[in-house]
Amino acid sequence: MKWHTVTVVPTLPEKLRPLQRLARNLWYTWHPDVIELWRRLDRDLWEECSHNPVCMLSSMSQQRLEEASRNESFLLHMDRVMEALDQYMNVKTPYSFHLEKGLDPGFLVAYFSMEVGMTEALPIYSGGLGVLSGDHLKSASNLNLPLVGLSLLYKQGYFGQYLNKEGWQQEYYAINDFENMPVTLERDAEGKPVEFTLSIQDRSVRVNIYRVQVGRIALFLLNTNLPENSPEDREITSQLYGGDQDMRFRQEILLGVGGVLALEALGLEPTVFHMNEGHSAFSGLERMRKLMKREGLSLEAAKEVVKSNAVFTTHTPVPAGNDYFPPDLMGKYFGKYAEELGVSFHDFMALGRQNPDDDQEAFCMTVLAIRLSNYRNGVSKLHREVSRGMWKGIWPTFPERDVPILSVTNGVHIPSYISQEMADLYNRYLGPRWIEDPDNEKVWERVDLIPDTELWRTHERRRERLIAFSRRKVKDQLIRRGELPSELKRAEDVLNPEALTVCFSRRFATYKRGDLLFKDADRLARILNDPERPVQIIFAGKAHPADMAGKEIIKNIVQYIHEEEFRYKMVFLEDYDINIARYMVQGADVWLNTPRRPMEACGTSGMKAVANGALHMSVLDGWWAEGYSPGGGWAIGAGEEYEDTEYQDEIESRAVYELLEREVIPAFYARTRDGTPSEWIRMMKASMRSLCPIFNTHRMLEDYVDGFYVPAAHLHTKMHPERKKTSESFAAWKQKMHKHWKEVRIQEVKVSNGSAEIPVGTAMEVRARIGLGQLQPEDVWVDLYYGPMDPDGDLIRSLTEPMATDGAAGDAGYLYRTEIPFRESGRFGFVLRVLPRHPLLVHSADMGLVVWG
Repeated sequence: MKWHTVTVVPTLPEKLRPLQRLARNLWYTWHPDVIELWRRLDRDLWEECSHNPVCMLSSMSQQRLEEASRNESFLLHMDRVMEALDQYMNVKTPYSFHLEKGLDPGFLVAYFSMEVGMTEALPIYSGGLGVLSGDHLKSASNLNLPLVGLSLLYKQGYFGQYLNKEGWQQEYYAINDFENMPVTLERDAEGKPVEFTLSIQDRSVRVNIYRVQVGRIALFLLNTNLPENSPEDREITSQLYGGDQDMRFRQEILLGVGGVLALEALGLEPTVFHMNEGHSAFSGLERMRKLMKREGLSLEAAKEVVKSNAVFTTHTPVPAGNDYFPPDLMGKYFGKYAEELGVSFHDFMALGRQNPDDDQEAFCMTVLAIRLSNYRNGVSKLHREVSRGMWKGIWPTFPERDVPILSVTNGVHIPSYISQEMADLYNRYLGPRWIEDPDNEKVWERVDLIPDTELWRTHERRRERLIAFSRRKVKDQLIRRGELPSELKRAEDVLNPEALTVCFSRRFATYKRGDLLFKDADRLARILNDPERPVQIIFAGKAHPADMAGKEIIKNIVQYIHEEEFRYKMVFLEDYDINIARYMVQGADVWLNTPRRPMEACGTSGMKAVANGALHMSVLDGWWAEGYSPGGGWAIGAGEEYEDTEYQDEIESRAVYELLEREVIPAFYARTRDGTPSEWIRMMKASMRSLCPIFNTHRMLEDYVDGFYVPAAHLHTKMHPERKKTSESFAAWKQKMHKHWKEVRIQEVKVSNGSAEIPVGTAMEVRARIGLGQLQPEDVWVDLYYGPMDPDGDLIRSLTEPMATDGAAGDAGYLYRTEIPFRESGRFGFVLRVLPRHPLLVHSADMGLVVWG
């Protein structure tokens, strides 16, 4: 039977018609005044619809809509909101770098991400990666940065969570009703759906495209759940991170290869391609295939064009967190693809292997993304070092410190997580620039102007709302489990609106150590149950359905909560999502993070809490290794790393208890005559003043623009006028360098002032004869690689001083010279180094060629 379908939409009174446009632009998610407008329309329905205005409008009674259309106050509020939206959308001036940086007016960034979390009303995200992606898009909109997002439209999204009576996590999958969500089927000028065909093995899979409007920019979501596709292909966009390895592989083909085809179907020609994590790395292969087919480029030339404007961000600090696919699976899906590229399957597989010659090594999406991009970054400074260690095998001839992976520390889109009360406070004392220019340190210095009592009362109101919300959630959880009425009654008394509240919410992976607090349960019980200075803890978070160790941690926490000494002092909020996170970051006094260093790539939940006035307490990992300073939060340990994890847990759990007992609790409960904790408030202000202007996505996006997007655009422009000639020439130069590199020799080195001891301020001259064989001086960099040394004979930090030549070749080669300026005392080491050089070579280390003296 074939059904005919029709979508029934509400009949909005003429005066309320603007609400339909407002509902389909996620601009509302970071504007409290708009959210208040939706609440005014029907507060209960707003909650029932999970803050989804499209669902809300389609669910409202005609009578209620008519009443609203006659409510003068509501209409004035709506007009004010629509005027603000129109002003926002009508700003035509693009981000100023077009003029400042000399970019083409058609500049556009394509941002690929497997998940995007912008609102609980669109559950196509699982956690931090998705929420970061959503914040990236929101800040791109605020900055008016020409950018489009690409992801998948998941029919069931990520799993929902509930706990049984023993505390074991159970999963369920809700069906997303896209007709009642802020997504719109993309249509062409004739009103026909924009579709394309994706080849998967020997099958043709139809894909259509949905649009999500995020302020000024668009997020495009790919969907295979179409009647003309086979059941197995319809399931590709069923669940986020669901299914087996084969399903993950097909999803990544859709995101990467399909994403490139989608851009083409939409008529978009991006200047820069940004792969957020390795899931979309197949996009580089598809771009290469198209260049080879349409422009007749060789494989190597196409690779250089693709690399020239590709940015790759890795978020994973452990090898197991990266996608690896076995050779047989790669052959199943990409055997014919390799033939079309004109390469052997061995050479094709080499693109995704650290060791290209190891036929047993699995194909890694992160390695592929690294090999097909010139611009690569981790998401914190510490994660940069971890990533260099993980992927140094791609550059075996270079020290780990020179691996060409940089860093852009994550941030958060502050307006999306700030409470209405805190936003009002910022508006009064900081002015509107905390939204418009959030990375301006001068703006955040005005935090000191906020009266202590006003800041504290504002924060207390949010804590009270968190406690009330938690009580409702706990009661609902108990009802769902069929608990006795006496238990439901007790749920109304859990937590204390005035007690010091510690929040812990994140993915429950073992390295995040959600149960570290219970290492000494008796000591924890004494801390929580102090009658004069009580403490309470709110937990939330999910474990991956296949992570039994993570589920065990949740179960153990819940069982502790059932014990009498903890049951009024701790709660676990099920089904963690953006809404729960919002309540927690807005109401927490202390935001606790206990990862096992250095396994936290960045972490962003603490940044959201800090913007709401919470104080951060964490191991010095991820962003906190950069953000911590005494007086603005607390550090668990001093950045130590341990081989014995049991010992580490013991030491760091004690550190948490001691911080609570000696620092946190005394500061919170030391009150002045007006009832405010002056030292605590001083720390709140210090934290907001120093952290908010740095750890936000406005600053993060500008780092991407200046460090990656603009250089990538310029490099791509260099190639474009005669792309075939330029890329083929560059590829031929690389082949020449590989062929003749063995001829490069450092023949002799002479040092003046090279005695054992040199006074500070003295320069040491170095001369060297370099034999280049068939190469020319313009093909190489010659420099002195030097720096202060540690007792083990390794450089503490590396410095370079370029060496110059007059270009005259003698019998022993070219003469190069330079001076090392010694500006500090200590033991220094130096060595000569020769590297490849070319105007299109972004990182000299990329080719893996180096001659050390």
